[in-house]
Amino acid sequence: MARSAVQSHEPASHEADPRGGEPAGAARELVGQLLAHPWGQVSPSVYETGRLVTFAPWLSAHDRRVSYLLETQRPDGRWGAPDDGYALIPTLSAVEAILSELTDAGGERRGRRATSFHRHRLVRAAALGLRAITTRMCGPSGAALELPDLPAIELTAPALTERISASLARLSDRPEPGLAAWAGRELGPPAGLDRTKLEFVRALLGSGAEVPQKLMHALEIAGDEPARLPRLRPGPTGTIGASPAATAAWLGARTADDPSSPARWYLETVVTQHGGPVPCGFPLTVFERGWVLAWLVRAGVPVDVPPRLVLSLTAPLGPAGTPAADGLPADADTTAGALYALALLGAPHRPDPLYAYETGTHFCTWQGEDGASTTTNAHVLEAFGQYLATGSPGADAPRYAATMAKAAGWLRALQRPDGSWSDRWHASPHYATACCAIALARFGGTDSATAVAAARHWVLGTQRPDGSWGRWGGTAEETAYAVQLLLLTGAAPGEDVENAVRRAVPHLNRSLIRPDDEDADEPALWHDKDLYRPAAIIRAAVLAALHLAGTKTGASPLFRE
Repeated sequence: MARSAVQSHEPASHEADPRGGEPAGAARELVGQLLAHPWGQVSPSVYETGRLVTFAPWLSAHDRRVSYLLETQRPDGRWGAPDDGYALIPTLSAVEAILSELTDAGGERRGRRATSFHRHRLVRAAALGLRAITTRMCGPSGAALELPDLPAIELTAPALTERISASLARLSDRPEPGLAAWAGRELGPPAGLDRTKLEFVRALLGSGAEVPQKLMHALEIAGDEPARLPRLRPGPTGTIGASPAATAAWLGARTADDPSSPARWYLETVVTQHGGPVPCGFPLTVFERGWVLAWLVRAGVPVDVPPRLVLSLTAPLGPAGTPAADGLPADADTTAGALYALALLGAPHRPDPLYAYETGTHFCTWQGEDGASTTTNAHVLEAFGQYLATGSPGADAPRYAATMAKAAGWLRALQRPDGSWSDRWHASPHYATACCAIALARFGGTDSATAVAAARHWVLGTQRPDGSWGRWGGTAEETAYAVQLLLLTGAAPGEDVENAVRRAVPHLNRSLIRPDDEDADEPALWHDKDLYRPAAIIRAAVLAALHLAGTKTGASPLFRE
């Protein structure tokens, strides 16, 4: 157990530099960062930053946000991941924001903005982006576009194309050299998406009816409606829907009238995280802490866990579990992660809140979910299984065991023929496969042995020649998931596993010794309205993999090749 409620791991045989000469030292630093950064550590989002350029030009560091959009555009005009489907939302948002900057949309309402950027840079970026959109995403070839399962994509894409069309219409009245070819053009959403759901949600918001809390996370899609929703109030942290974009859209014209609004200061706080650009979901306190602590402790990394962190996981638990953070509804994934971590830390809580998400076949992430998540069900399996392992359930043990069998059976049925899994919350099959295989190996019973063996075979077969793993290219994050799967799902590792792990360790080491700002060269892989990178969670995954490599194969966990 980690040093928390009950007992602790013994220190490693040799003391490490607290900066992180080995996984234990770096883990101590990481746990300290959880308290030093209580709202979490997460990468900036092109999508969300673009929405603040449009909705909140009055907010501090506006020019830095515009500059961020210009600096992160790819040579082919797109933004985001090297995949047209994943590039869609950030590219639409960035182009709309730049067009808004050029046309000064709403200038009379908000006070005309002054930009320090040369207009030709904005025009060039907009033209490149529009060309990418019309030829690769929303044009005739967009019919073949494979859309990722990003939250609210069926709302954000039509809302953004609508706003882009409005800016292009304004260009007809205010000719802009370099954009004449697009002036007055009507841009429709990509094939497979239309405005039906967007119009329904806008009508619902305008009706005064109660709306699902999860919709607040994407409130910016409501057009001008957020400024006409006085019944909405910011949460304790000042956020609307744990989203900078939603909060900025809700504030609207209120800002000039109420500069002391908690929502205003939530935004001012968020923009300080990266000096202007902002993340999609923020804060993510409980989500981050649950997975960081669980992954470190599960791997046996010796780490002190202050009681404050344990309390931060228990305090939000209610009949429906816990949300990831203030401004979001409770969900099964965060609840399972918190319960799993608490059981590992020696402070087990009954997993009954998870039954609020049980369906006839599996567990949904939240009530009313469209689609299903394999990793949510893997985490539910771990939460029930680890609670049973503590010896606490008593008379409920048969019921919990039946629940575990149900979740495990559903996971096995979703495994791909090649042995991998995919998931709606992450772009990489390496994350989904690790989550599912590790949960099944520990808590899925003997019926899961074949599925686990297939997953191990798939992982060994997908290692890249340089020793890393990754969907679009080798990353430390995906390499960490592969190493954990290999070392947490079998008995003593064989020669093939030892060789694979030894080749992987240098990639894990390098990810921990480079400066934080170099993390940007690895793609964001986690699903929100845009892809994001939860830095603390990824660091925990890498540390766990390094520790396992050292203890199970003898591969050096020290930061050297």
